[in-house]
Amino acid sequence: MTIEEYLPEWFFTYLSPIVLLVGGLVALLVVAMYLKDKESTGYKLTVGLGLVVGILIVVLAVIKGYHAETYTLVLITLAAFALIIRPFRDVHIAVIVALLIMVVTYLLLGNFAGVMIGSIDLSFIAEGWPRIIIAFVIGAIIFGLLSFAEAIVKLFGKILNCWPVLLILGVLCIGEACCLYLGYGSIFDYIRNIPWNSLVPQ
Repeated sequence: MTIEEYLPEWFFTYLSPIVLLVGGLVALLVVAMYLKDKESTGYKLTVGLGLVVGILIVVLAVIKGYHAETYTLVLITLAAFALIIRPFRDVHIAVIVALLIMVVTYLLLGNFAGVMIGSIDLSFIAEGWPRIIIAFVIGAIIFGLLSFAEAIVKLFGKILNCWPVLLILGVLCIGEACCLYLGYGSIFDYIRNIPWNSLVPQ
């Protein structure tokens, strides 16, 4: 079974504009609900819808690919990233992952009981304080590395999810979808090819 069996052929023919249109509309819907009432259930449901759409965009990219120009791919990537990261902007993922790594390390160290490397007995790291300290140190290292990466991701996430930026991104995605469907190529190519010299009086 393949994904083609469940979706019509035209869907894959116009995959890029469809994804851009849906992503752009959801982004605008998120902005509208945020400005209306960011504490409402409707806004939270819209953010959840954005998360689902963002994940679907990534899944379709992995399964089918978009085979589009660079400008289009950049917009698709930004839209997917903005929609996926929005619910997790204030979640400290680094702490959660580090704690999981710490627990897993602690459990794995128990397997070193009775293990010998040459003449060195590693049983001491399988129990007591050495086991706790090693697990804590590994967790702390993972936390430090992930915190740096998380800070960078959240910085871009907050910039893209600032509602004026998200509004512009949504409009650009919809404009790009229309240009692709009508055969104009990327919206950036369309804007670049406008004869500005003849339109602007000298």
